[in-house]
Amino acid sequence: MQIKKYRKQKNFSQEELAEKVYVSRQTISNWENDRSYPTLESLLILSALFDISLDTLVKGDIDIMKRELSKHDMNLWTRVMLLFLFLGIVVGIPATYIFSYGGLIVAATLLIISLVAAFKVDSIKKDNDLKTYQEILAFDEGRELSSGFKEENRQGYWKMELLLIFGSIIITLILSGIVLLIMRIFY
Repeated sequence: MQIKKYRKQKNFSQEELAEKVYVSRQTISNWENDRSYPTLESLLILSALFDISLDTLVKGDIDIMKRELSKHDMNLWTRVMLLFLFLGIVVGIPATYIFSYGGLIVAATLLIISLVAAFKVDSIKKDNDLKTYQEILAFDEGRELSSGFKEENRQGYWKMELLLIFGSIIITLILSGIVLLIMRIFY
């Protein structure tokens, strides 16, 4: 959190900062651990103490909150993508075997939902300028990577991503087609 960062830069203990802002040490701890948020009066005092604008003090927290929300959304959509991809394979192939073309429609529907979730994950990655696995891990852990590292690892990213998406779809459709073929041969 911003308050802890600026408190440490000024070499204040929580007790010292609490005295200067006219609050308890526990209140400072709560602010730093996101259990509560300072009043406008306290923010103005903190801004003056840290010698930064109120906008800088608050904007950093807003950026952190946006990043946490994006991280949560990415994790949610990744789970949706993997779940429906798994269901598309595990449910779709037997459904194709049992219901013929109706089952193929079930498999295709599950895979389309997975694909929509994959595009949503990709949109979140684009909004947060994430291209490589290392960048996604750093994002998830709240770390920053140097810009030189980012540029080195972006080559071929889109080719690999498209290959993975279409490869998954093609493999599932081929497996479903094989099930249909076997079904026609034996029935």
